[in-house]
Amino acid sequence: MFENIVGNEKIKNTLKQSIKLEKNSHSYLFIGTEGIGKKLIAKEFAKMLMCLEEEKYCGKCKSCIEFDTNNNPDFFLIVPDGKTIKIDQIREMQKTVSERPIISNKKVYIIDNADTMTIEAQNCLLKTLEEPPKYVTIILIGSNENNFLNTIKSRCTIMHFETISNIDLANYLKENYGINDITQSTLDIFQGSIGKAIYLKDKTDIYSNIDNILYNLEKCDIIEALQKCEMVYKNKEEIFEILDYINIIILKIAKQNLKYIGCVDIIEDTKKRLKANSYYDMCIDNMILGLWEEVNEKYNRS
Repeated sequence: MFENIVGNEKIKNTLKQSIKLEKNSHSYLFIGTEGIGKKLIAKEFAKMLMCLEEEKYCGKCKSCIEFDTNNNPDFFLIVPDGKTIKIDQIREMQKTVSERPIISNKKVYIIDNADTMTIEAQNCLLKTLEEPPKYVTIILIGSNENNFLNTIKSRCTIMHFETISNIDLANYLKENYGINDITQSTLDIFQGSIGKAIYLKDKTDIYSNIDNILYNLEKCDIIEALQKCEMVYKNKEEIFEILDYINIIILKIAKQNLKYIGCVDIIEDTKKRLKANSYYDMCIDNMILGLWEEVNEKYNRS
């Protein structure tokens, strides 16, 4: 159970114990950063709940086999329709809740990105959470607890997931992708998220390039700085991860060189401009120029 999922051992043990002691909640709220395994753990837990063998999680019974092939009729995964989970989706779910399981002893509903539920959808879901059938378990997954109504939270067992440690992230990337030379700064940009680490693992050259730029910003002229930042211009889709990384490096350098401390404000201002849909290349131009001037001119004039 959960052997191939990294991190959150306390939660995994709690869920295993709840099955062993047959003390499962009718509804759970899994809260934590994106990409740390909430959905994986929820699906493994669902499989355990529906397993037909007494010891659970046999992997061989009809329920387990059909779960693994995405054909178990007693398992339901609800995801956003567009940007939100709408009231019609919850109403469709409620039509099936009263129907008894077909092959398992339990029915499990996972609502992924449940923090995108509209207020109408949440109020509609309350009716089910108040008096669910004994054979139903509902698992809500979200990253922003504040998006849930208090009435929803009060009816769920809330489990707060922790981010994955850098050591575990490094071991995971080494064992699964053969990556051995990942830097501490690059690990920091993953922010404890396995999902983000997998997504960004092939982009470590970008971060090495940024390291080289920032650590040598005082030694180059502005034209050279702009040329070295070509990779930043080309990676528009990852720009916010890149900006977060730049801030991580800047703060490290600033501990030894106070010239860099004002650069954080420049990065944050760039984020705001990009989120306001300002012209991308101009934002990057202004950012690089601002960083170079902060380090090379401001203190030289004083």
